[in-house]
Amino acid sequence: MKMIVRTASKSYPVFIGPASLDELGDLVVQNNYTKLLVITDEIVGSLHLDTLKANMPQEIPSVVYTVPAGEKAKQLTVFEACITHALEHGLDRKSCIIAFGGGAVGDLAGFVAAAYMRGISFIQVPTTILAHDSAVGGKTAINHRLGKNMIGAFHQPDAVLYNTYFLKTLPIKEKRSGFAEAVKHAFISDPAFLQYLMTEITDLATIADDKLAYILRRGIEIKAGVVSVDERESGLRAILNFGHTLGHVIETSKGYGIFAHGEAVMVGMIYALHLSEQVTGLRFSIGDFVQWAKQLGYQTTIPDDLEFQQVYQTMLRDKKTLSDQPRFVLLEEIGKPVIVDMDQKILENTFSKLKK
Repeated sequence: MKMIVRTASKSYPVFIGPASLDELGDLVVQNNYTKLLVITDEIVGSLHLDTLKANMPQEIPSVVYTVPAGEKAKQLTVFEACITHALEHGLDRKSCIIAFGGGAVGDLAGFVAAAYMRGISFIQVPTTILAHDSAVGGKTAINHRLGKNMIGAFHQPDAVLYNTYFLKTLPIKEKRSGFAEAVKHAFISDPAFLQYLMTEITDLATIADDKLAYILRRGIEIKAGVVSVDERESGLRAILNFGHTLGHVIETSKGYGIFAHGEAVMVGMIYALHLSEQVTGLRFSIGDFVQWAKQLGYQTTIPDDLEFQQVYQTMLRDKKTLSDQPRFVLLEEIGKPVIVDMDQKILENTFSKLKK
């Protein structure tokens, strides 16, 4: 299946399916890339690098750089090492970086491409469910010890090749992480999609291929629709951060990689639902949703060792914050998000209710 993502700066194709890598050779030739740098992680490389190489045109020189798995890849030291590798192997302005891995590798490799020689091409070849969100839209970043994704750039890929074959080797923790982003897309855009997820998906370990393909496609459609209107998060695109304000704090506070991104976002979405109930008058059975999330293996409460004042200070560094007041994506109803400047007391009271 082929989709086109259209943004103000460029349009590019997204190929989804077990044969999507068949498109790689034509893309490389059509774009006249001089050299390819594959950035992958230790796990994905050991499992699937040979498959990727088999689909790369042999006449184009290529090199590989392997980074740590997960959020450990998104460090300044790793970013610098990738730049050094590119320089040592003679990548030029017509070279292309292939991001081969999950969301962390995509974020890192995209930022390397954005920064190298002030910007070169890159292609996303995602290998996780989570990457159905992160691979589309051009957000690239690495982490800082004081906040997640605080160092980065908007840099759109030339293409996204989403080979669903790679998803079969995902551990359940990564499936949970990625599925949470699909739930987010449903909350902000499509009540029928949310109902489908809560009715049809009862076990993340055994999602049927046809259902997974539909979930990925619908999630990418929603993300692409938002990005086409607001590429650089000047307004509408901020709704894609539903659940992320607290979610990013949990990731940062607990240590990157301890909580998978989507697992932290799930807690953040439940927090945002409770805030929405109080602030915007949302009518939604949060209890039923929480029970479903628990059935799928998610933690649904805020970790007990997190203190509100510590969390609040980190919220103030969130990229949506203006004039020292946290801004949250809330829901007036399912599919109707709003961005609200939040009062500290409401945040604290709700936080206390959701701790273990």
